[in-house]
Amino acid sequence: MMFLKEDKMSENLMESSAMKTVEALLQENRIFKPSAEFVDSATLKDEKIYEEARRDRLNFWATQAEQLDWFEKWNKILEWNAPFAKWFIGGKLNASYNCLDRHIKNGMGKKTALIWEGEPGDTRVISYEEAYREVNKLANAIKALGVKKGDRVAIYMPMVPEAAFAMLACARIGAVHTVVFGGFSAEALKDRIMDAQAKLLITADGGWRRGKVVPLKEMADQAVKDCPSIKNVIVLQRTQNAVNIQQERDHWYHDVVKAAAEFCEPEKMDAEDMLFILYTSGTTGKPKGIIHTTGGYMTGVSATTRWVFDIQPRDIFWCTADVGWVTGHSYIVYGPMANAATQVMYEGSPDWPERNRFWKIIEKHQVSIFYTAPTAIRAFMKWGTQWPEGCDLSSLRLLGSVGEPINPEAWVWYYKFIGREKCPIVDTWWQTETGCILISPIASLTALKPGSATKPLPGIDVKVFTEEGGQIHQGGGYLALTAPWPSMLRGIYGDPERFRQTYWSKWHNDIYFTGDGAKLDDDGYLWLLGRVDDVMNVAGHRIGTMEIESALVDNPMVAEAAVVGIADEIKGQAIAAFVILKEGREPTSETEDILKRHVATKIGSIARPSKIIFTADVPKTRSGKIMRRLLRDVAEGRALGDVTTLADPVVIEKLKEKYQEA
Repeated sequence: MMFLKEDKMSENLMESSAMKTVEALLQENRIFKPSAEFVDSATLKDEKIYEEARRDRLNFWATQAEQLDWFEKWNKILEWNAPFAKWFIGGKLNASYNCLDRHIKNGMGKKTALIWEGEPGDTRVISYEEAYREVNKLANAIKALGVKKGDRVAIYMPMVPEAAFAMLACARIGAVHTVVFGGFSAEALKDRIMDAQAKLLITADGGWRRGKVVPLKEMADQAVKDCPSIKNVIVLQRTQNAVNIQQERDHWYHDVVKAAAEFCEPEKMDAEDMLFILYTSGTTGKPKGIIHTTGGYMTGVSATTRWVFDIQPRDIFWCTADVGWVTGHSYIVYGPMANAATQVMYEGSPDWPERNRFWKIIEKHQVSIFYTAPTAIRAFMKWGTQWPEGCDLSSLRLLGSVGEPINPEAWVWYYKFIGREKCPIVDTWWQTETGCILISPIASLTALKPGSATKPLPGIDVKVFTEEGGQIHQGGGYLALTAPWPSMLRGIYGDPERFRQTYWSKWHNDIYFTGDGAKLDDDGYLWLLGRVDDVMNVAGHRIGTMEIESALVDNPMVAEAAVVGIADEIKGQAIAAFVILKEGREPTSETEDILKRHVATKIGSIARPSKIIFTADVPKTRSGKIMRRLLRDVAEGRALGDVTTLADPVVIEKLKEKYQEA
C-alpha cells in the first residue's frame, strides 16, 4: 500500500508541476505566433485569400469548387431563396470519384490512403488503389441487393476501413447513407432507420472497446425487427463472435464482396443531389435528419482540409473522431480523401491497454497532424504528462481541436506537452449542420489566442447579435451566420417546417442561428461560449435535453423529468437530471441506478446521466415551461438569476436544499 501512496503522490506532484508550467505560459503569452519555420513550409503564406473572398464571395467559392473533378460544370453558382440554397446548379460530379478515381488517374494509386490500427493491435495499410477496388466491389454488391440512386442505406459500424468504404460505395452509386454511431443503442438505431426509411443496413458482428466486444449485430437485430423498410443486412466479420444470421435477409460482407465485379461506374450526381443524412439531437425528443448535398459539401470539406490543416503530400493526418459523427464524415472520409491524404484510423479507446495509446500511435506511424477533442485533451491532462513524455512526438507539426470550446488551460497544456511548443493549434468551430469548419485559424496566417477559435475562414460571414438582432462589435451575444456557404445543410429530412423554425426563425429567414453563444474581443477574435438552447455538448457529442427527458419519462417509475448540462472538467458538460417519481415510488440509490441504465439502453451510454436528483417539483414559468436556466444555476451552485416569471418561487428554494443533500 505504501508504494501505491507514493505513486499517487508522485502523480499529483507531476500534475501540479505541469499546471504551474501551463499557468506561467498563459501569463507570459496571451498571443502565440506561428514559427518562421512553420510559415516557410506552409502552403498558404499570403493573407490575400481573405481579401479575395471579401471582394467576390461567389466567385471565390467557385474557384474552390474547381479544385474538384466535375463531369459537367455548373451554369449558376448560387440560387438563394432564403432559407433554401442551391449551389453549383447544373454541375455534375461524384464524391467517391473525387476521393479515389482521380488520384489513381493522377498516378497516386500506390500512395497510402489509410493506416488502420485495431484496438487489439492488428494493423492494415491500404493504398488508394486498394481502397478504390474495395469500394467498387462493395458498390456492386449493394446494387445487386436492389439498392439504387436515392435509396437510403444505414451504416452501423465500428471504426474500421470498411465503414469508410461503405460510405464511399453508397456515394458511388448515388445511394444516400445515414451513419449511426456505434455507441448508440438498438432503439436509437431503429428510430434513425425508420425516419430515413433505409432499405439496407451495413453493420458488423461487433467492434472492440476497452478490450471488450461491442455487440453491434445483436443490437442491429433488435432494431431491424421493428423496421420493415430494411430488406437486407450486410455483416462484416470483425470480432468473430457468434451472431445470428437470418437466412435471405443477412449476408456476410466477405461473401457479397467476393462475388462482385471490381469496377462500378460512378453515378453522375447533380450538385444538389443528396449525399447523406446525419442525425443530430434537437430540442424535441426526435433527432433531426440533417441533409447534405454533393457539390457544396465536397467543396467545403475539401477546401477547409487544405486551409486549416495545411495538408501536404508528406503528411500523416489523424482525426480521432468516429465516422458516426460529422467530424468523421468530413475530416476522415470526404475532406482528407478528396485531397489524397494519408491518414491514421484507430478503432478503440485512448486509454487501452494503457493511457499512452494515442501517443504510441503517433510515435509508431509518425503522425504529423493530430485533430482531437477538448474532452480528450482534458482527460490527458488529468492522467499526467508522464504518458506523452514517454513517447517520441517529434513528428507532429500541427495540432487541432474540435467538438466544443477549448479552455485556455487545456489549449496551453496541449501546446506545451503534446506540441512541445513548436506546433500551432487550430481550434475549430463548426456543426453537423454547417458541414465543414467555418471558424478557425489558418495556422500560417493567424496569431493564436488560447481558448479562441480566432476568426471566420475566407468566404464565411459571421456576426454576433443581441437577442433582438442588433449587431455586437465587442462583447457577448448570439453567434449567427449571415450569408449562405456551400456546405450548409439543405434541410431536415422530411420536415422543411422544422428546418425553418429551428435555424432561420430567430431574426430573419436569411440569418442562420447557430444555437451558440459567442463574444468578440477588441481584436475581433471570436470566443465560443457553448450552447444557448436546450442541446448539451457532452464530450463533444450533441445530445438534446428533451431526448433524455423522454427516455426518463418512458420508465414507469417517472412522472416528470428535467435535464440540464452542468460544467464538467473532463467532458465539458455532464448530464444532471431532476426527476419527479410517481406516487408510491421511493427515491433510492437503486432507483437512480435503474434510471441511469434505462437512459443508456434507450439512447446509448453517452446519454447516461452523471447525476439524478429526485425532487417533488421543478421550476416552471406561468405558461408551464421548465426553467432550465435556474436548474443549471442550482446544479452549479450559482446565485439565481431572474425568478420573476416563476409560477411558484418556493420550488426553487426546496430544490436548492435537495440538491445540496444529493
